[in-house]
Amino acid sequence: MRAILLFFIMSFSVNTWAQKTTEASFIMVLGVAQDGGYPHMGCEKNCCKMAWKDEKLRRNVVSLALVDPKTKKWWLFEATPDIKAQLQDFRTKTHEAYPYLPEGVFLTHAHIGHYTGLMEFGREVMATHYLKVYVLPKFKTFLIQNGPWSQLVNLKNINLIELKANDPIDVAENKITAFTVPHRDEYSETAGFKIETPTKKYLFIPDVDKWSKWDKSIIEEVKKVDIAMLDATFYTNAELGNRPISEVPHPLVGETEALFDRENITLKSKIFFIHFNHTNPLLWDQDTQETLIKNGFNFAKQGDIYH
Repeated sequence: MRAILLFFIMSFSVNTWAQKTTEASFIMVLGVAQDGGYPHMGCEKNCCKMAWKDEKLRRNVVSLALVDPKTKKWWLFEATPDIKAQLQDFRTKTHEAYPYLPEGVFLTHAHIGHYTGLMEFGREVMATHYLKVYVLPKFKTFLIQNGPWSQLVNLKNINLIELKANDPIDVAENKITAFTVPHRDEYSETAGFKIETPTKKYLFIPDVDKWSKWDKSIIEEVKKVDIAMLDATFYTNAELGNRPISEVPHPLVGETEALFDRENITLKSKIFFIHFNHTNPLLWDQDTQETLIKNGFNFAKQGDIYH
């Protein structure tokens, strides 16, 4: 009961657009699903059958918007396969108060759910001009040297801006710091981001192999922020029936919960799980969601605003 009460107390910072009145920068959640989205291509399980039947249950691939009401600018985190719907959702939910295109795009890594939306900026669709795309060094090289992404660079549809790990940059009155986390780095390194507005600090780590592989303590990193959006791809290790889950290592939700088991309820409540595989019941099962909340944690919801 105490955990549930604290959850509702903490929820003052999570609102819909209609409830938001502050002029401070804020975060809007544009997607919460793993790279394949929800429902998932080829899935014949009940989890996806429900979402195919009911459009209200469908969820976009993980993405955030950092929004600055003072400058009327916004920045996109991740360019997902759902980017067309996400930009339109942002436009609708903010009542067209901001430009259709973001001021810039921050990318974590070169797995399909996190960068392939860049194709929409090419001459076949938007034909943007020097749209800023922020990436770490290895990722920048990959985009420059490999098509079709190299065409975006050559035609000046995008302007690649190289980030240095642990070196913050200013965007309006906000600070963005990229850092590396251990993950399957076939084509690029993998970044997480610390987002600092004048009023709040956020941690965004949608993909990581295991917390034990990281050279930092996730507990200490969560202590430094107000809200931490963390990888929750799988709930259990039995969710993939067609291949070993070891091929796609992620910290199970229970493993992350166990790491914070001895921490106080205030620290636990900072964690908002995100990046759910279609098999993860946190995406669609109310009982599982309620159990997580009773344990003192939260889960990100598409459309939520944090400020």
